[in-house]
Amino acid sequence: MVELEKAIHEYVKYDSSSPGTPTDVGIGTVTSPDPWTKDGDEALEFLKDRHNVVEMTAEDEKRLVRKIDWMIMPLMWGCYVLQYLDKTLINYAAVMGLYDDANINTDQFSNLALFFYVSYLALEFPHGYGMQRLPTAKYLGLMVSLWGVIVAVTSACKNYGALVATRILLGWFESAVAPSLILITAMWYKKKEQPPRVGFWYLGTGTGTIIGSLISFGFQHYTSKSFTSWQIMFLVVGIITVATGVLVVFLLPDNPMSSRLTPAEKVWAIERLREKQTGIENKHLKRYQVLECLKDPQTWMLSLITISSNVPNGAVSSYQATLIKGFGFNSKTTALLQLPSGCCSVISILMATYLAGRFDQRGLNIITLLVPGILGGALMAFLPGDNKAGKLIGIYLTNCIGASLPLLYSWVSANFAGHTKKVTMNAILLMSFCAGNMIGPLTFRKKDAPDFVPAKIAIIVTCAFAGAMTAVLRMYYLWENRGRDKLVETEGVAHRANMEFLDLTDRENKEFRYRL
Repeated sequence: MVELEKAIHEYVKYDSSSPGTPTDVGIGTVTSPDPWTKDGDEALEFLKDRHNVVEMTAEDEKRLVRKIDWMIMPLMWGCYVLQYLDKTLINYAAVMGLYDDANINTDQFSNLALFFYVSYLALEFPHGYGMQRLPTAKYLGLMVSLWGVIVAVTSACKNYGALVATRILLGWFESAVAPSLILITAMWYKKKEQPPRVGFWYLGTGTGTIIGSLISFGFQHYTSKSFTSWQIMFLVVGIITVATGVLVVFLLPDNPMSSRLTPAEKVWAIERLREKQTGIENKHLKRYQVLECLKDPQTWMLSLITISSNVPNGAVSSYQATLIKGFGFNSKTTALLQLPSGCCSVISILMATYLAGRFDQRGLNIITLLVPGILGGALMAFLPGDNKAGKLIGIYLTNCIGASLPLLYSWVSANFAGHTKKVTMNAILLMSFCAGNMIGPLTFRKKDAPDFVPAKIAIIVTCAFAGAMTAVLRMYYLWENRGRDKLVETEGVAHRANMEFLDLTDRENKEFRYRL
């Protein structure tokens, strides 16, 4: 663990024009930098000349949080709805004639999901760099518009090669959305406020499923031999996505300092985040924070949890329509029967993120969400083939697994400090998400059709493993926190002015405590 003294001496750069002053930090007397360091958080420079703002009251804070919610949450939700809807449109197109129109088979359809997530994974680190160096919200808006263009262009694809090209490009641009939204959420909200806010924009998965089912049902009433129902669906949704991206560029603020808040509200928005000790934004790439993230045990435990919990997610999101249609339903009925999946997703996300915020517990909620996934996999795998109702319930229950992802997002947001470290971990988390979603569709093999029993057993095994790893990570955080509490008791760690905005990592800052 990096000592605070070493962190101050080696990692915090400061202006040579501002000589340091001796400060007792409990570990020893060191020369600390000027608190308005140019290598600290961007909020430091903003606060430098703004000391005369009146103190914020509890009522002021309530009004401020409500104003922030209305300013950013609808746009963030819209981005995530379209992200989920656009990548899963191919799931609906599969039962609307895509197989015949593009002359593809089951294995090729699985490859389309694989190619999407391979490109999604490959672009995570480049996007992380771009989001740190460029205005985050404008970067996000540009990516939304670009993937909207790709969705619209997909309407012209009538062969396997063209579909592969569009899925790869869609993965490139969509891979920016989740890390952008995680960063933006961390810029505006306290740790206990983050789970319900992440849960709100992550509701895009459930509402995206509901919207996708309804528009699939609706567009199936459109008939044309020259431009089919699935083609017009891709075109219309693509145009809506492009327009949403433009709105994000012009309406979503990049950070509190550049927002439409009043000058006093901007100061309040920054000052109220001191307690979370993770800062707001820093545009300098710090290599030591990248290395620290790669060496941190929590990084790889979170990665394993994300991979294993997203194997079922990748499988179900890609093959849900195919499984339901396999029960003997027609395409229109199949579209409507996916509505309960979206409802299960919405309910589980709302409950899990509310409880996580209310009791500040993420790990226990993740484990709880994986139990319905295990049960759902068992119902799908082991019920008799003629028990359609039971197998449908199994499919619906597996949609609860996805609600664990916003909790993982908020866990990273709460437990990784240092802007570069946080950006790096966001990239690793999303790469892990991709890996799980790549593995999931591959468990559905042509030779296992129509029951796909091995794929359903894989859902059970991966959920159980994710639950066990979550318990281990939670015990690790308890052990780390006890060690830091003991350090305070034996050696003492005094608080430094503006410690929260010096862009220190969670391992450098001895005042930092991990959230469970």
